[in-house]
Amino acid sequence: MSNEMLSQEEIEALLRGETLAEKNNELETNNDGKTLRVEDYLSSMEQDALGEVGNISFGSSATALSALLGQKVDITTPVVSLIDRQRLEEEFPHPYVAIQVEYTTGLSGMNLLVIEQSDAVIIADLMLGGDGLNPNPDLGEIQLSAVQEAMNQMMGSAATSMSTVFNKKVDISPPSIDLLNFSKNEGKESIPDEDLLVKVSFRLKIGELIDSNLMQLLPLDFGKKIVKSLLGEDEAPVQQEPVVQQPMQTPPAAPAQPAVPQQQVQPNPTPQQQVYQQQAATMYAEPPAYAMPQYQAPVQPVNVQQAQFATFENANISKDEARNLNMLLDIPLQVTVELGRTKHSVKEILQLASGSIIELDKLAGEPVDILVNSRLIAKGEVVVIDENFGVRITDILSQADRLNNLK
Repeated sequence: MSNEMLSQEEIEALLRGETLAEKNNELETNNDGKTLRVEDYLSSMEQDALGEVGNISFGSSATALSALLGQKVDITTPVVSLIDRQRLEEEFPHPYVAIQVEYTTGLSGMNLLVIEQSDAVIIADLMLGGDGLNPNPDLGEIQLSAVQEAMNQMMGSAATSMSTVFNKKVDISPPSIDLLNFSKNEGKESIPDEDLLVKVSFRLKIGELIDSNLMQLLPLDFGKKIVKSLLGEDEAPVQQEPVVQQPMQTPPAAPAQPAVPQQQVQPNPTPQQQVYQQQAATMYAEPPAYAMPQYQAPVQPVNVQQAQFATFENANISKDEARNLNMLLDIPLQVTVELGRTKHSVKEILQLASGSIIELDKLAGEPVDILVNSRLIAKGEVVVIDENFGVRITDILSQADRLNNLK
């Protein structure tokens, strides 16, 4: 046991639940031997924002991973630090598995998930139906595919949570996986090219099998973009096209129109108000010399009547036709409500597992299809009746459309 006294910062780090290794990692040194302080590159607000985004996104990822592995998964509050790309070999001395994720919608950038290879083999064993107690220490193609699918589910769930946080759709590309071993010069190409990287470190616990760290590496510029997007500062201002006014000949005797009074600007106008103010300033920059009186058409009274619908009781059908129609009323028909459809290959179907998400061809809130004997007849919306689902009919197809669906 060491006899060295703990500093006040180390004591405060322990009280916050951080390990001494995590606290020491906050002060890295660059290739010139100078100390890298995360505060010199990221403000306290930016550090808190990145930590909060990671906390929310990976909190939902823990639920998805728990459903896949059948184990309790805990991911603790992250610790944000800064590392130099030239010193990654010292940062990651053991063999690791790196999963590269590219953001395609909502955000533009990439990040890298890094876990120890010993943890990856346990995750692979659980994904392949094992108990994780005696996993195969070698990561073959099947094991890497299993780990890749687990990380894909985690990042998909994280992207969904980020869509809620950023109030816009955030989507990712399918992740790629590589073995990361600096001693054997493996996997270096998966590391981002930027010199300074932000490391967001989580403590990952999976049942009684894994108690380790899950690290997220992202370029410093991309980390700042995430904070700006969270604060709504990445939205480009609306550009208004100038209005080209045609020259107008002013009659000699026409009186000049009085100038339009300037609108008072609110102390803190909203973005929508700023657009309106720009439009007003453009329209009234050069007021016309005179204005023609506007003609107002007289308001015509509207005749409103209650709609009259025909009843089936007074239908003009013969007795034989009515008897034949009654014979059809007892025929049972199968009514089906279809939420949506999609197509997958046999390979994609075989890759489905518990917790997999299948994207349908309909948007959220779009009406569902109501089919009778597999023929579309109406559309409706899903409702809940007591504890059962129901469908409220909102639109019925015309008789011609229904006849065409029967062909």
